[in-house]
Amino acid sequence: MRPDQALRYDVNCSIMFTELALLQRPAAVRAAGFGAAEYWWPFAIAVPADREVDAFVSSLRDAGIQLVSLNFFAGDMAAGDRGLLSCAGRGAEFRDNVQLVAAVGEQLGCRSFNALFGNRDDVAAPQQQDELALGNLVYAMDAVARIGGTVLVEAVSGADRYPLRTAADAMAVIDRANQAAGAANCRFLADLYHLTVNGDDVAAVIAAHAPAIGHVQIADAPGRGAPGTGQIDLAAHLGQLADAGYQGWVGLEYKPAGATADSFGWLPREQRAAPIGSTPSTEGAAKTEGAASTEGAER
Repeated sequence: MRPDQALRYDVNCSIMFTELALLQRPAAVRAAGFGAAEYWWPFAIAVPADREVDAFVSSLRDAGIQLVSLNFFAGDMAAGDRGLLSCAGRGAEFRDNVQLVAAVGEQLGCRSFNALFGNRDDVAAPQQQDELALGNLVYAMDAVARIGGTVLVEAVSGADRYPLRTAADAMAVIDRANQAAGAANCRFLADLYHLTVNGDDVAAVIAAHAPAIGHVQIADAPGRGAPGTGQIDLAAHLGQLADAGYQGWVGLEYKPAGATADSFGWLPREQRAAPIGSTPSTEGAAKTEGAASTEGAER
């Protein structure tokens, strides 16, 4: 077995299975042979009604799907927002969402939580935005630490005003946050698609930062399609991660060309479920009412 074949794969249900209603997606993940899923924040607002959250939690439990990663609320992503960490005037909204995210994580055994940094704006100087982001990031780290959680930070492509473009950009924020918090529960989300599109040498990034990687996401480039539809040597990169000791999840965060269930031909069914004995890890994690407005947004 190649090293990449021993890795654990999950399905991002905010970019995949979007042809189904939000609450139907976990069952579709199970039917496709997977046992785990991840989501961007699956609601249009930071703190939705309890009944909506309860229905989301039940959809995963009823399908027997493990939630392995969940984003904090990132604003209106379809309109261009990319996180609230650095956004003045939205701190209370973000922190209220952090408490809810931690509660959902506690219920579902999810321990990895992705925090998008936020776009640069024309109101505050970049240094002021960075200081605001640091305070919000440390708050999130403290909140999820009580359940053994990790906050993830990633580089993002496709958003011109998003300041974290490379692994070095993200790692600078991560190192500063861990130092400020006196902790080590801020880690790198290595999205191999975003890193490639933004010009990073992915093999060099893995070699330099493998111990700091808390979660991995993949799509091919160009096009952000399924593995094998572009030019990224994803098997080589995943093999390098496995050789470096990565034991976390690999999130499938690509855009299917047609029906999502028909897009998994590149991954044999016997490799879709987590390996026997595998447990969730924080190591290097027609729409229903309230369903996310993030669908269709590029992240």
